Amino acid sequence: MDIIKNYGKLIKKNISNPSKALNLVKLGLSIENIRVNKFKDKSLPKSFQYLNKICLKFVLDPLKNPQKSCWTNLFSPCELFHSFNINPLSIEAMSSFFSGLMCEDAFINYAEKLGINDTLCSYHKAFIGAVQSKILPLPKLAITTTSICDANTNTFKYICNNTNVPYYIIDVPYEHNKESEAYVSSQLKEVIVFMEDIFQKKFDLNNLKQIIKKENETNKYRKEYMKYLGINFFPTTLTLEMYMLFTSHIFMGKEETYIFYKMLSDEIKHYPYREGKGIFWVHLIPFYHPILKEYFNSNKDYQLLGCDLNYDYMDHMDYNNPLEAISKKIILNHGNGPYERKIASILNISNILNADAVINFCHWGCRQSSGGSMLLKERLKNENIPYLSIDGDGIDRRNSHVGQMKTRLEAFLEIVNNKY
Repeated sequence: MDIIKNYGKLIKKNISNPSKALNLVKLGLSIENIRVNKFKDKSLPKSFQYLNKICLKFVLDPLKNPQKSCWTNLFSPCELFHSFNINPLSIEAMSSFFSGLMCEDAFINYAEKLGINDTLCSYHKAFIGAVQSKILPLPKLAITTTSICDANTNTFKYICNNTNVPYYIIDVPYEHNKESEAYVSSQLKEVIVFMEDIFQKKFDLNNLKQIIKKENETNKYRKEYMKYLGINFFPTTLTLEMYMLFTSHIFMGKEETYIFYKMLSDEIKHYPYREGKGIFWVHLIPFYHPILKEYFNSNKDYQLLGCDLNYDYMDHMDYNNPLEAISKKIILNHGNGPYERKIASILNISNILNADAVINFCHWGCRQSSGGSMLLKERLKNENIPYLSIDGDGIDRRNSHVGQMKTRLEAFLEIVNNKY
């Protein structure tokens, strides 16, 4: 930890020297990439060792090849990026890696000094700070959606207008019906023309169909993994569950993602039955938090069953009508639309995973995670499922309190232990 902390200090020290700071970020990620390839953590399942490797590649590629990259958010139409063979760099992923390098506070401070409100999501502030300090290389374009996160629209407008990066914001309707699907599909057609113009490359419809077919095949293994996760113990960590957001979202449809979920579903079948409590997590996970790591990293007593963001849409997609299928996926993500949709999804997933309890994390600056907390609490109470809502920050260590977290978590786990 001291090595990483000192390395983070070195990055922060050079924030006024963008090229050097970027090289330090890339070097740090490259060293970690070598480490996970050459010195595998054999305490982890092989599928998670593979996940470690591909996620580092996923975040390094757009940093090394910005002319083949795109800024995006977690809920964008990733299938279109892959059909053009460009590398998406999501706000959430890059900011998480800044936190992993222990330099997120410098970029957050930089953004706030520019006048960005301190109540804005820290993932967005860190990304804005990295862009405005000229540390992140500029991509060819940026694409985001209006769904789930209120900050997306303003953040993308701000960074793109300040850097002259062309961007497109996909307006996602609240309700799902044929008209809303057609509305999103028409925007996706505009995005395709937009990307054709920027990359001077013709869109290949058959390629997109193959990507969606691969996504369907991947989801079969994803669902099989869920079935066995409901009965077997499978060692995981907070960081790995956040890494899975790469595979469940912006790199869905890629061959590497298919391989990962196939490995995952094959491996979990050979693990022992779960004897401890199963804890299902709602929203982002503060992977750096020492108390949470103590209780949930590869702990047989308290099996972390993942977070709802990794299971927010898994329906079969009609690859013969790819744009309509992608539109439906975007609109019906359980974080979009009425909160009751999300609650129903959380209950369904909790049942599949045989969850003994649910923890909802209210991330600093996220109105969605905080606003629905009481609704979720009441519904879970009716279902007799223990529920804990905790406040904190997904990446900024300064907004998470160790003592308070320890007290509340231990009290909650005692309730869970006494209940069953």
